[in-house]
Amino acid sequence: MTLALALLLEGLLGDPLHAMHPVALFGRWAAWVEWRLYGDARRAGVAAWLLVVGVPMLLLSGGHYLLGRPFDVLLLWVSVAWRSLFGHVRAVLAAGSTEAARAAVAKIVSRDTASMSLEDARRAALESLAENASDAVVAPLFWFVALGPLGAALYRMVNTLDAMWGYRSTHYCSFGWWAARVDDGANWLPARITAWLMLCCGKRTAWAEVGWQAVTHASPNAGWPEVALAFAADVRLGGPVVRRGEVEARPFYGAANARVVDAGAAAEAQRVTGRTLVLASLLALGAGLVF
Repeated sequence: MTLALALLLEGLLGDPLHAMHPVALFGRWAAWVEWRLYGDARRAGVAAWLLVVGVPMLLLSGGHYLLGRPFDVLLLWVSVAWRSLFGHVRAVLAAGSTEAARAAVAKIVSRDTASMSLEDARRAALESLAENASDAVVAPLFWFVALGPLGAALYRMVNTLDAMWGYRSTHYCSFGWWAARVDDGANWLPARITAWLMLCCGKRTAWAEVGWQAVTHASPNAGWPEVALAFAADVRLGGPVVRRGEVEARPFYGAANARVVDAGAAAEAQRVTGRTLVLASLLALGAGLVF
């Protein structure tokens, strides 16, 4: 019942994006702790992470036990970001010009966008769609089934801290090490579940072929849903990207004769992802009934 009500709220209202959103408040709390405890050492990052996560978890545990199901529904609702995920991607794919597509995709990716072609922007949007299908929907559902609503909230905090501190930069190389490693562990299984579900919901291909390409990705997890979507929607993803003015060489993902990201291929990729998330939700609901 908790999961069904939370998904209904997400479907009807989406992620409530405003300054008082719990994730936004958590981000400000994390930024304050970073300001107070930052040090260019792993131990500083571990201490900051434990404080940033520990205090909210104590408060949320109190709400869970005192307020019961209504609190749990709200907690799971803000842990899932289904509608906003598709909204950001559609803004890129519906852009009427290359400049508009660049502006839209800059809101959802960390790579440089100034020199992107229209296809580059569309490809980046679909890669973000694939990765966040796992991070924003499948993983919270997985951790809800495994650990309940507090597990889903804990995962959202872990993922948010990775987005804030998990960069391979001079500033965060040591301080963000723990945040990145915890996020890698939390997403290891959900990313592969997402990839498998995508292959179930689109064009089939051998699991081993997905794995061979996924391990070439810089992330231990993001490559799995990205490669799976490339095969499932028969679209070419991946390729070189520009970050901080430098080109990062990356292979292309998908079949050798996969389609470029035109409007038709982009629409199919969205349909495959939508079916994947529906299937993931049904499996989570079924697991909730069984366990």
